[in-house]
Amino acid sequence: MPQTEPLQPSASWTQLTALEADWDAADPALLETMTVQMHLIRAFEEQVLDLAGQKLINGPAHSSIGQEAGAVGSAIPLTVADQINGSHRGHHQFLAKALNAVQPGGFRLGADWTPEVVTVLHRTLSEIAGLSDGYCRGRGGSMHLQWKEVGAMGTNAIVGGAVPFATGFAMAHKLAETDAVAVTYFGDGASNIGSTLEALNIAAAWKLPIVFFIENNHYAVSTTDDEATADPRLSVRGLGFGIPSWRVDGQDALAVKLVMDEVLRHVRAGEGPAVVEADTYRYFHQNGPFPGSAFGYRSKEEESRWRDRDPLQLAERHLDRLGIATREQLDDLRKACRKTMKELADRITEPDPSGRPGQLRIRPELWPQASFIDVGIRGDWPVTDRIRGGDDFTADELHEQRFVDTIAAVMHRRMETDDSVIVLGEDVHKLNGGSRGATKGLPRDFPGRVLGTPIAEAGFTGLGGGVALDGRFYPVVELMYADFIWVAADQIFNQIGRARHMFGGDHDMAMLLRLKIGTTTGYGSQHSMDPAGILSTSVGWRIIAPSTQLDYVGLLNAAMLTRDPVAVLEHDADLYKLEGLAPKDLDFVLPFGKAAVRREGSEVTLISYLSMVQRCLDAVEASGVDGEVIDLRWLDRASIDWETIEESVRKTNRVVIVEQGAQGTSYGGWLAGEIGRRLFDWLDAPVLRVQGGEAAPSISKALETAANADTDDIVAALTELRG
Repeated sequence: MPQTEPLQPSASWTQLTALEADWDAADPALLETMTVQMHLIRAFEEQVLDLAGQKLINGPAHSSIGQEAGAVGSAIPLTVADQINGSHRGHHQFLAKALNAVQPGGFRLGADWTPEVVTVLHRTLSEIAGLSDGYCRGRGGSMHLQWKEVGAMGTNAIVGGAVPFATGFAMAHKLAETDAVAVTYFGDGASNIGSTLEALNIAAAWKLPIVFFIENNHYAVSTTDDEATADPRLSVRGLGFGIPSWRVDGQDALAVKLVMDEVLRHVRAGEGPAVVEADTYRYFHQNGPFPGSAFGYRSKEEESRWRDRDPLQLAERHLDRLGIATREQLDDLRKACRKTMKELADRITEPDPSGRPGQLRIRPELWPQASFIDVGIRGDWPVTDRIRGGDDFTADELHEQRFVDTIAAVMHRRMETDDSVIVLGEDVHKLNGGSRGATKGLPRDFPGRVLGTPIAEAGFTGLGGGVALDGRFYPVVELMYADFIWVAADQIFNQIGRARHMFGGDHDMAMLLRLKIGTTTGYGSQHSMDPAGILSTSVGWRIIAPSTQLDYVGLLNAAMLTRDPVAVLEHDADLYKLEGLAPKDLDFVLPFGKAAVRREGSEVTLISYLSMVQRCLDAVEASGVDGEVIDLRWLDRASIDWETIEESVRKTNRVVIVEQGAQGTSYGGWLAGEIGRRLFDWLDAPVLRVQGGEAAPSISKALETAANADTDDIVAALTELRG
């Protein structure tokens, strides 16, 4: 018979319960502060639901009523330097963090609200109503609340979407060698999301200073935690990653505070992450002013049992028992909070002159101006004295170098001149420069700044996004193949690309995403896509596509001077191994948003990028057609050089767009439509497109060749156009 031996997890798992003696021993000022904050948050949420019930809130209003204790108890021990983010149900956490920041001395029963406290309540209510006085100037609404200055880094509408960003905040704290921590709040639904589990693993592996705070309110919309997972004690997730975990009564603010005291001692001491699960309950449906029982998925008896354990009433009983507050004082507190919120609601509403008696509307002058809609999608082009054209280098200023070695060289220079640059991705720290040599020499010369990640594209891409949002460091994230943007899609498109705009447009999101295109490498359908067409649909990203060593240096330097997320596309087999002329000057910057005319011609304009530029040049020579070849360089819609394209089309009156990849992810589709719209009067023929086939490339060499566009396809298009 085999020998068996029970195994023990490597991390502790603790249930903490606050006893009456703990309340007796607590600082009365702390108990007052927590009680006042919970009442303020409750009154705030009730006012939001009242406005939502009158249809004055556009979109959902995810109430946190019933969950105030977890937010207040966990936020009180935090400093302004500590950073939090959260989910769509995050009003209470945002308010707790903001209220502590503006009144760090605490709150007292019967005291008047300070102007700073009233401003927090007003701006938060304005944001939820979508008004220009809000923290995100009305763009965030109920689900996207951010006030970076006090460490409230943003709540999030995608379940689990914010969690990887918080690991980025924690990484920034660790790199900066501070004792600040990140706290990411999420619920039972996000506990089952892959990006959350990836973030837990990365945080544990790298001992990041982060608290994963699970608000287990037992319902993901109407699905119970018992239905969604085998063990509804969700803090068990931490044990699988070796993370010490705590479980606590989320209705007891003092118990939560005591847990956070323990947790923060652990995390601030450099011992790595922690998990906290607060067992709590939301009184209302997923959104809106009705209880879950109204929709049939909860019983009134269940709701009544939880209301008997209301966090405000629990705290009040202790304050009354300890003689800290009388029943009359507590009733007055409740009235004062509700009165303040009613006054703030009156500031943003007025009688609707076209409605029925008593009907209100939002005051029209408080709405953001329509002209604000596209402001802040990306930053302005930076000003620099390093700009230089790519065609004015002398022979002495150039040297022969493989394309991939140029990538490593310019990144080495950027890390040498800027201590804030970090590089992360799979295997970038080993194999003498990663899987292809693009990070050669970096791990040796910049220890601690080249981070080999787990295979967790959503997790480490989101971590990079969090570092970018924090702003103290510049992350360079490498995806081993461009196809993996689908694996990290939420972080790339919903999170990183939209973060600046949806939070008001004022903060930077500076980072670089290096994407290796595996076309013609024999890696088949799942490693061969050209992502340009997909990335160009995402507002917020800039895209560069260097076709030469010189362009790689100048474009990369330009990209890293912008304060935007920039994707740099790199052809593996078609460019990495090519020898070519590279600049000795690794600091020069190519002009922002400027294409290059690689060959002048009069009969047709060929527009392309990356390795297909050379194929266009070859096709022009082979066909005898006098084609003008434009290398786009910048591919995103905000950066494309329409001036150069228009000048060429006015001369040639014909256009061929050339790309290598498959039809379904084509970049040329939108570009052809836009050329037709902008330049119709100068076109003598329809825009032709040369691209790959419908199917993605297969492993077979013959089928891979058939799937991709090549020089012969371009020659055929030129011949057709000439007629």
